[in-house]
Amino acid sequence: LAAAQSSSAAGAPDAPKPRPIEAFFATHPAAKAFATADKPIPKSFATQAFFAITAFKFTNASGTSQFGRFRLVPAAGKQLLTADEAAKMPSDFLSAEFSMRLAEGPVQFQVMVQMAQPGDDVTDSTKVWPEDRKQIPFGTLTITARADELDPDHRKIIFDPVPRVQGIDSAGDPLTEVRSDIYLLSGRRRRANG
Repeated sequence: LAAAQSSSAAGAPDAPKPRPIEAFFATHPAAKAFATADKPIPKSFATQAFFAITAFKFTNASGTSQFGRFRLVPAAGKQLLTADEAAKMPSDFLSAEFSMRLAEGPVQFQVMVQMAQPGDDVTDSTKVWPEDRKQIPFGTLTITARADELDPDHRKIIFDPVPRVQGIDSAGDPLTEVRSDIYLLSGRRRRANG
């Protein structure tokens, strides 16, 4: 409680300058850029583009490798709300809308891989590659129903950010293995607690 109160006081408008968050942002420009960037609200989960922050090394059958990042492009097209529209929506509208949409039929995303070019940093997930990078079709993701997140069997599922398949490997971002270890630890705890 004391730590929380101290942290809250440090962030108060009359706190000494620079405030802790300002000091952090001063030495972490990538974090500041992310925190201050516009984050528009989609009309639906089905109209939001998604992307992986980490890169992977893709190796074909002949041994040729290229680096890339996964992207999910909505088949329904990217559709965003205006600030006024978003302000009028209830906090859970995305979940409710997605359930109604799935009741009418499947939702699809085109799985793409944005390819790195020479000079693109493939080991730093905070680096955004230019939008003009070539994107290659990788497959199609079809969602037909929502899973019950509270189902005990679903809570046993462990997400692994490292694809454990032949031909796709980490590009060397040090956070990739750390995330994998943390998710594994979290999954084991959830399984132990039933």
